[in-house]
Amino acid sequence: MSLQVAIRSKRFGETIVLRDLVFQVARGEVLAVLGPSGVGKSTLLRIIAGLDGDFEGQLRCEGRVAMVFQEPTLMPWRSALDNLRLTTGVDARQSEAALARVGLAGKGALYPGQLSLGQQRRLSLARAYAAKPDILLLDEPFVSLDPALVADMLALTESVIAEQRPATVFVTHAKAEADRLATRQMVLSAQEQTCL
Repeated sequence: MSLQVAIRSKRFGETIVLRDLVFQVARGEVLAVLGPSGVGKSTLLRIIAGLDGDFEGQLRCEGRVAMVFQEPTLMPWRSALDNLRLTTGVDARQSEAALARVGLAGKGALYPGQLSLGQQRRLSLARAYAAKPDILLLDEPFVSLDPALVADMLALTESVIAEQRPATVFVTHAKAEADRLATRQMVLSAQEQTCL
């Protein structure tokens, strides 16, 4: 099992955001997490990624973790190529191939500030996929992309998951995206969490 999560509670002050949340994700599985804003979907991913250790419960992650955040987390003082190479350890040829795979061929010398938001999101996806993680965390990775590009990125994500078989947790508001990518779905609400 690549990922085991057992969160008894996660609080922000007196407010309980997550409670009694238990699930496992094996290699090759995709768990989509749906629900309205503010119910803890992104917080859940931050806990799994090890960015938030202030919770009651247990977490077991086996292997390398890569995360795509809602907003691109790129180094603005580094080129697109360097953003890939420095965080994943891949060489220049592999980096160029990763950029081409997300539609950014020939953009390797550009800095994040020279890329549109959609291109920055694709660079973030390329970086996560190039890392070949055992656990892949996706926090609304296709938000603000135009519909045709969303379709392309969904197809790319499907192929990456089929090839690399990471245990994937995918946060989205788009039920159609969840239906396409996920092997299972979990819906979070302010009152309860349910697995489908």
